[in-house]
Amino acid sequence: MVVAWVVALGLILLVQAGTRKVQLLPGGLQNFLEFVVESLHSLLEGIIGPHFVKRTFPFMATVFIFILACNWTGLIPGFATIGWGHATEHGFKVTTPLLRPVNADVNMTMSMAVTFTLLWCVWYVQAHGVGGAINHLFGPKGGVKGAAWWALLLIFIFVGVLELVSIFFVRPLGLTIRLFGNIYAGDNLLEAMGDIIPAPLSALTMLPFYFLELIVGFVQALVFMLLCAAFTTAAIMHEEEGH
Repeated sequence: MVVAWVVALGLILLVQAGTRKVQLLPGGLQNFLEFVVESLHSLLEGIIGPHFVKRTFPFMATVFIFILACNWTGLIPGFATIGWGHATEHGFKVTTPLLRPVNADVNMTMSMAVTFTLLWCVWYVQAHGVGGAINHLFGPKGGVKGAAWWALLLIFIFVGVLELVSIFFVRPLGLTIRLFGNIYAGDNLLEAMGDIIPAPLSALTMLPFYFLELIVGFVQALVFMLLCAAFTTAAIMHEEEGH
């Protein structure tokens, strides 16, 4: 939690510094911040659509930037290697680190997945209305009428229940485990390599693994955001087609 607060505060101060004196022709930090925001907006607009991206962009962009900053912050030397522990025959073993990578804790990734699920419900109702959302989940599709409608009703109700299980359990669990597993595995990989390789050589030989984790940190932040965007697109597609 402390690391998450520090990362959030750092991002806030960075944005405040870059937008304190906004210029028509941006340069330096303002130019970089505008590049990041415009790139993310263009990417999400192509997935979600120009109409609904206005509602979803604040969360999508924020969660990408926050996850990326947390992933890269966890690679700072000292994370998971400074703390309390005990001496072993191979040296001092840290069992309770002072600082841990944010997304190496399943509670953090789960909280973001649950937050997205709640927002998804809001966007889903906004796109279809309460009655339309219920009908979209449980109502027969394909414009069937008469006796066929009643015959298919139970089938589509069953399909709707399965969809609810997917929305409120499978999707959040997938988002949670995917991000947590990759970051936790990378953290353990760096720790294991540091234990195996002697100290004078460990800094040099671990550079390729640090470079790999930099890529993994970016990819996992992007995947989390794109999955959220894909789930949202599937939910509001009916409204977008109407436009």
